[in-house]
This record gives sequence, C-alpha cells and structure tokens, in this order.
Amino acid sequence: MIRSLARLSAHIQMLPILESGEETLVGGQAVMEGVMMRSPHSYCVAVRKSSGEIVTEENPLARVSEKYPAFKLPVLRGLGTLGQAMWLGIKALQFSTHVMIQEETKGEEKPAELKPWMMWVTLGFSLLFFLFMYKFVPLLLATEIGRTFPSMHGRLTVNLMDGVLRLVIFLSFLFVLSMMKDIRRTFEYHGAEHKVVFNYESGQPVTVENAQKFVTFHPRCGTSFLMVVMILAILVYPLLPFDGFLAKFLGRIALLPLILGVSYELIRFAAKHQQGLMAILTTPGLWLQRVTTKPPSDDQTAIAIHALQGAMELEKTQGGELVIA
Repeated sequence: MIRSLARLSAHIQMLPILESGEETLVGGQAVMEGVMMRSPHSYCVAVRKSSGEIVTEENPLARVSEKYPAFKLPVLRGLGTLGQAMWLGIKALQFSTHVMIQEETKGEEKPAELKPWMMWVTLGFSLLFFLFMYKFVPLLLATEIGRTFPSMHGRLTVNLMDGVLRLVIFLSFLFVLSMMKDIRRTFEYHGAEHKVVFNYESGQPVTVENAQKFVTFHPRCGTSFLMVVMILAILVYPLLPFDGFLAKFLGRIALLPLILGVSYELIRFAAKHQQGLMAILTTPGLWLQRVTTKPPSDDQTAIAIHALQGAMELEKTQGGELVIA
C-alpha cells in the first residue's frame, strides 16, 4: 500500500511529462503498468495485472471547449485543455493505483483499496512538493547567491538564476527518478503510447509489429510543453517589479496560469508551422524524451493498442467514426 501511494505521488509529479495536453484526435498517457488513450470524446485506461489479465476503465469525455465556449478563446483554451488533461490523468493514475494495490494485497483476508482520503492526501502532498521544489527552493537559492555575491544581487540577475536553477533541479529530479525500476517501466509504457499514436497517425493498420517500427519521441508530448513552460518562465519572471522574496514567490504562483496558457499557444502555433524558429520550441522536449521514453516490449505496446481500441470503440457510440484497423 505505502509503495503504491509513493509511486502514485511520483507519477503525479511527472503528470505534465507523461500526458499530452492538446486537444487532438488521439493522445494518451502512461500510467502504472498500463496506458490511458483518449479520442475526441472518450478515453480508455488499460492496465496489465501480474497474471497477464488486462483490466480497463473507459468513459465518454466531452471536450472542455464544447462544454464551456469561453475555453475556445486564446490562452483560456490552453488552461481549459490542460486542466482537463490533468484531471483525466489523475483519474487514470487513480485507476492504475487501485489495480496495483489490489495486486499487492492479493490473497489477504481483506484486500486493501485506495480510499478517497488517500487520494486527496497524495494530491495535496504532490502540490506542496511542486511549489516547494520548483518555486520556493530555486528562488531561495538565487536570492542567497545574490546576497553572497553583490555583483549578482540585481533583480534581473537573481530572476535569471532562479530560472536556471529551477531547470537544473527539474532535470536532476527527473534523472534520479529515471533510475528507479518502477519509473523506468512507466517510461517504457510512455514509449509504447507514443509508438501507437504514431502508428495510428500514419494510417497503417495498428498492430504491435507496425507500432514498433516508430520512434518513441513525439512532438506533442507533455515533455515538450513543459520545457516551453520552463523556458518562458525564465524570460517572464525577470519582468516582475518586485524585490522582496515573498512578493516574488507569490508573483510566480500568480503568473503560472498565464505562462501555461501562452505556452500552449506557442506549442499550438509551432505544431502548424514546423519550419523556422518556432520549430525550435519542441526540440528541447524531444531531447528530454530520451529520458522520459524508453523502448517498450511487445506486451507493453499491446497494452497501448488495447487502450486505443477501447477509446475508439466508445468513440463510435458517441457519434465518432471508428477509424482504427
């Protein structure tokens, strides 16, 4: 139980990396021992038990922009899409964690289950960890460096150091996590998800054999989006007219929704204009996917296909066209 909750907390921290935050025809996310795939109006989570049995959860899912027209506006549409993606990602992780807890306590007189309060506590801890690790710590370190070295005490210098330190902390944390066996398996499922999406988008029949021919690096991955967010934050935070630590800290939190919305628009624009300077936006994320995606086994790729088929079958009942082979 404790191990599963710890894995859930780690996966929540990586949620922006593992999921696609765009309104696309097909996208997905790696979960514990499985994959979640979504179509325009449906999603399916497929998880493989230790026995080899595949368990799924699928539900219809309306686009947030269809339910709330305000989220069709620039910047706001990014916030709506990303908010829904995070919510769906947490639901998918909750399902896979529940399956893993059942696996761990299998054979016991009273198998454990993931209770709502456990999920809320884990979410609360993950949010506080995020604010502490990526907002408080880098700003504190940059401020202390500025005090120690007068030549680096300027507002611009401190804010730039804060951004660079945030990026270093993030990359270091990600590298450490990637060394863990459980997380590496999740990165393999992440690679499986990308391969199957590439296979689907190619128009070829979606099979394990065909999917394995594709690379694991996908430009629409959340990893690319997160790198854009971090780079944009480095450019924006120095513009804050604050010198006090608390004011700068609160300013960073307040500006986060705007930075997320603008980053979404940049990624959206870059996706439609692959040539030129805008194409550079996705390049750091593609490099980083060498860490966050790993070559999957055939069984892992089959799970991603199973999830995609489940989502597309449900999409057909929602009025969508079944276009998967």
